[in-house]
Amino acid sequence: MNDAFSLQQFFLLGGVFMWPLLVFSVATLALILERLAYISFHDLSVAKIKGRLVELLEEGDEEGAKAYLASQGRRNSAAPIFLTCLRSSPYGEHRMEKAVEAEAGERIRKLENGFNLLQALASLAPLTGFLGTVSGMIGAFRSIANATEVNAQLVANGIYEALITTVFGLIIAIIAITGYNLFAHVVDKFAGELEKGASDIISASLRSSESEK
Repeated sequence: MNDAFSLQQFFLLGGVFMWPLLVFSVATLALILERLAYISFHDLSVAKIKGRLVELLEEGDEEGAKAYLASQGRRNSAAPIFLTCLRSSPYGEHRMEKAVEAEAGERIRKLENGFNLLQALASLAPLTGFLGTVSGMIGAFRSIANATEVNAQLVANGIYEALITTVFGLIIAIIAITGYNLFAHVVDKFAGELEKGASDIISASLRSSESEK
């Protein structure tokens, strides 16, 4: 009870700028949890599915490869991309590459949904906190100017209250930046593996087509 009361007091001491910071903190946590759930649900592994796919193509079983991809498509994010690639194989290598590029771009955009907002929150939170600190410092110096007797405690209390918003803003920014960087690393890794995997699959598909002629 005392901890809750102290936290409430600490929040109120920060002044009016604590309210937008509270909104930013809730939005940051909600975005991170939503992206974590989305990325965790979608299997981003490429190597395993690519290995099996290349085996089927080298055996000349393109229809089996398509059926395998269709069975993996509900959870694995790479499967629909590779399936689109194979469906474009009758139209040549260039068409296959374009199909991969379009489908992969759409999938990656879905994975990156909310990233821009996380970046915005990482910038807005410390700026709002700093604005709150400047506003608080103005109030503190005004109180000092109007006081009949100035002492160290009066000055310290004013600065202490003014700095609360900066602390909150920086905490929110650190969480937002950390979340963004972790998610961006996962997506970048997926994109790199996807590019390499698509290249291997296109090569295997072309070799399979040439051997059938």
